[in-house]
Amino acid sequence: MSVRDAKPVDAEAVRTVHYASIIGLGPEAYDQRQVKAWASGCAVADYTAAIGDDGLDYVVADHDGVVVGFGSLKWEVPDDYEADVDAEVTAVYVLPSIARRGIGTELYTELERRAREQNVEVLGLSASLPAVSFYEAHGYDRVTEYNHEFSSHEDTNVTGRVVEMKKEL
Repeated sequence: MSVRDAKPVDAEAVRTVHYASIIGLGPEAYDQRQVKAWASGCAVADYTAAIGDDGLDYVVADHDGVVVGFGSLKWEVPDDYEADVDAEVTAVYVLPSIARRGIGTELYTELERRAREQNVEVLGLSASLPAVSFYEAHGYDRVTEYNHEFSSHEDTNVTGRVVEMKKEL
């Protein structure tokens, strides 16, 4: 298994991992309606554009030519963060069938390495509830918990709790 830069050709594999991870791991903390709304965003997301975006670093975990996980780091931070951060981890997702075997850690470690390389002092993120313990294990502190509106084209106002977190590098 290796972690490498994502390429536009990886877009559909990233979509598959993202969807499978939400469907497989989301029910640990969210009800069926919330998981369905969250996962619905995968169908319309433009992963090719995201992978090619200069404002993002996108990496994938590649196991014998198969993408089994991905992560992304955004250099422009959203204005609505409570914490003062320099960059944002926007994703670390792994296929649920191989979750909790260190692949997410390898992806995250690469994102943090890149942030340090760019002299980022504080990383921020918004973690789904199933991911909070993962980020705490990597040194993140909770900042605040809030309701996030999940993507859904069929049902509006589907919200779920997420946790803003930060880590000083």
